Amino acid sequence: MIKLRCKGHSSEYELSHLIHLFNPYIEKEYLLEASYEEALIKVQLFSDESQVVTATHQLEESQDQVIHKRNIKEALKRATYEILIELTGKQMPWGILTGIRPTKIVHEYLEQQMSDQGVASILENDYRISRHKVALLIEIAKQELDILRQNKKDQINLYIGIPFCPTRCVYCSFTAYSIVQKADLVDVYLKALYKEIDYIAQAKKNMPIRSLYIGGGTPTSLSETQLFHLLTHVKKSFDLDKIEEYTVEAGRPDTITEEKLRIMKDLGVSRISINPQTMNQKTLDTIGRKHTVEDIEKVLHLARKVGHQNINMDIIVGLPGEGISEVQNTLAKLSLLKPDNITVHTLAIKRASRIREEKITYDLTKADNIEQMLALCEKHIRSMGLKPYYMYRQKNMLGNFENVGYAKPGMACIYNIEIMEEKQTIVALGAGGITKIIHQNGERIDRVVNVKSLEDYITRIDEMIARKELGFMKYQ
Repeated sequence: MIKLRCKGHSSEYELSHLIHLFNPYIEKEYLLEASYEEALIKVQLFSDESQVVTATHQLEESQDQVIHKRNIKEALKRATYEILIELTGKQMPWGILTGIRPTKIVHEYLEQQMSDQGVASILENDYRISRHKVALLIEIAKQELDILRQNKKDQINLYIGIPFCPTRCVYCSFTAYSIVQKADLVDVYLKALYKEIDYIAQAKKNMPIRSLYIGGGTPTSLSETQLFHLLTHVKKSFDLDKIEEYTVEAGRPDTITEEKLRIMKDLGVSRISINPQTMNQKTLDTIGRKHTVEDIEKVLHLARKVGHQNINMDIIVGLPGEGISEVQNTLAKLSLLKPDNITVHTLAIKRASRIREEKITYDLTKADNIEQMLALCEKHIRSMGLKPYYMYRQKNMLGNFENVGYAKPGMACIYNIEIMEEKQTIVALGAGGITKIIHQNGERIDRVVNVKSLEDYITRIDEMIARKELGFMKYQ
């Protein structure tokens, strides 16, 4: 365990996160002191026996205070990383990188017309990222740029949140409520949501929508009648003929019926997600899923029968009790189902999840095993003809790894890229929605936040609309 003491800088958060990655490999107690004074970076490690390991770096001053602060932070992280490697003999696949959007770094260099080799050199030498992750990062960044460069002026993306699920999975931290327990509020929520949709339809009537994403929760938790009314309201409110992509997160197979699949198809939905997370029944039972592996397979075939041609399936690596053989089984079954997109998530244990809230004890997967599982997923999914097209990382992710989306050529999810790379405005409706108003191609981002509470959203819907109205006026 390492305790941290900082002097002369404000990089405590980033250094704490870096130290956290190495703590599992450290048996004794240490004090790490990270200081910045008169252009000198100094990081020292003290043990009980007063032994000291020191790493220093002379920093060039910059007149730009933003750049100067960033240089201090990066130099402190490199010096800390060097000491931690010396102490543990371990290197991290993502080196000193702690941000959740690593492709943004690559975009910056590629937009400067830097060669792949030049970008790779910076990522390996300055950020200490492993060679394999560097290659993956550059490949994904190029895929993203191909889509981002098609963004048009005044175009927006739209997110509509349906915060209901049949049950709550143990790892979930999203704004989601049991549709059984909150059944009396569903129609009232939808009424409030329609009011917000009506406002946006009028306020942004001259701005074409590039992608529309209905997520949650699980939108298909709604009854067939409720789903029909929702999608009908969306259709009459917005010009769907100009939308490039329209996704509904069907998610849980136990919420999907043939009629719901037909409703989505008939009302313009062009992409759906059916998310098994795993194809192992024991794990499904453990994580709180109330459906079978056979249910997943049945619903996928049903969606194809109805005519859905762009289907995503999510899986999670590192679920409680799963090892290499369980991941192999999941991948083998996905191969037979032939989804058009597969998103591979690494389990993240967030504060709002049941695992944390209820202090549930699970046998969580170790970092070395996670690395093997992710490598297996990448190799297998590529062999299915899907290529990686977007990536993001999360706090408290097992092994400090990443989430990667794979897609068949021409079927990458536009919304996923837009939400991650923050190059185009996303207007978010519903409880917990966070609207991001993008300026100067991402150089400035202003946020307008909806309350998370279901009851508060319903009773304060006029306030949510007023917040957006003020935000749109303020940031024109």
